[in-house]
Amino acid sequence: MNPTRRRRLLFVLLLALASAAAVALVAMALQRNVAYLYTPAEVLRGDAGDHARFRLGGMVEKDSFRRESGSMDSHFRVTDGDAQLAVVYTGILPDLFREGQAVVATGSMRDGVFVAENVLAKHDETYMPKEVADKMGLAHQKHDVQVPAAEPAP
Repeated sequence: MNPTRRRRLLFVLLLALASAAAVALVAMALQRNVAYLYTPAEVLRGDAGDHARFRLGGMVEKDSFRRESGSMDSHFRVTDGDAQLAVVYTGILPDLFREGQAVVATGSMRDGVFVAENVLAKHDETYMPKEVADKMGLAHQKHDVQVPAAEPAP
């Protein structure tokens, strides 16, 4: 094999190796930033599993919001209609955050409480993010029991 071919082959091998390393780094970065959406019922059932970081979606439960005096800590519960999950968030909540409103929080579970790193609230009380609405609707369908129609009396 002449030296020109050898250099060309080495260049192609190094280019392939660099491309594989770049793809692996991008895949690892994307995997770390993926946050799955779960409802409170799914989290309490254990569907969130070992996901260290995930998104919690649902409605802020009425009369559940409280802020600790002299701190930025906010405590509230998120519900999907079937279950409630306590949430704690340190920071300034969005202007649209209200009880009875759809919310998506990103964070992780710690000692049975969801510790939010980020809280998103959307529009007015009639709006719910499609992903949250779909998850909550699916959860309710699983719990609905079909009652057979009553037979007419003879």
